[in-house]
Amino acid sequence: MAMKTTKSYLKRLKVTKNGKILSRKAGQNHFNARERTRTSTNKRRMNTIHMDNKAKSRFLVNL
Repeated sequence: MAMKTTKSYLKRLKVTKNGKILSRKAGQNHFNARERTRTSTNKRRMNTIHMDNKAKSRFLVNL
């Protein structure tokens, strides 16, 4: 039986055309009014994930 991609993990990621894996930065859901403007601006950007091949083969089989 073939291995399947972990769908719950895949839904949190975006794979670019060149194969980079991007995710949303943590801590954006609530309590943001007390943060500095620069902090909240930086959190809006996507975060690049660096994975070794073992983790990629475990979670992202079909990519």
